[in-house]
Amino acid sequence: MWKKEDSKPEAGTSATPAISASSSSPATPSTPVVSSGVPISSRAAACISQGIRIKGEVTGSEDLFVDGVVEGKLSLTTNSCLTIGPNGHVKADVHAREVIVRGKIEGKVTGRDKVQLWSTGQVTGEVQTDRLAIEDGALLRGKVEAGRQTNKPAELKAAVATATGKAGDSTSVNSGTAAN
Repeated sequence: MWKKEDSKPEAGTSATPAISASSSSPATPSTPVVSSGVPISSRAAACISQGIRIKGEVTGSEDLFVDGVVEGKLSLTTNSCLTIGPNGHVKADVHAREVIVRGKIEGKVTGRDKVQLWSTGQVTGEVQTDRLAIEDGALLRGKVEAGRQTNKPAELKAAVATATGKAGDSTSVNSGTAAN
C-alpha cells in the first residue's frame, strides 16, 4: 500500500505541474492572441491608446501599437514593428523594420523591410522601403522609393572610387572634350 500511495502522490505531483504548466501555457498564448487581435502583431509589447497624446521623440526596441496622437519623431530599432491603429494620427518621421498603417501618418515613413497601407490608412509624405503593400481604399500622397537598396550603396562606392581614383584623368578628358 505504501508503494501505491507513493505512486499516487507522484502521479498527483506530476499531474500538478502538468496542470500548472498547462494553465501557464494558455495564459501566455491568450495574451498574444488578445493583443494580436488589436495591434496586428503577436509580439506587441507597447501601446499608445486612443486619448493619449505624445509630443517629442519616441524610441524603442519593441513592437509598438499607436492608436493615439504622436507628434515629433518615432524610431524603433532591431526587429520592431510599428502599427498605426485606425484611430492613430502620427505627425512624425517614422523608422521601423515594418510599418503597418491603418490610421494617418504625416511625414517620412521608413520601413526597412516592409510598409503596409490598409484600406483605412493614409500617408502624406515620403515612403522608403524594400516592399510596399497598398490595399484598395488607402491614400498615399508623396514620394515613394520602394525596392531593394543594396545596389545603390555598391554603385555609390564604385562611383566614388572612380571619381577619386581618376579625378585627374576625367579633368583632362573633360578639358579635351570641351576643346573639341
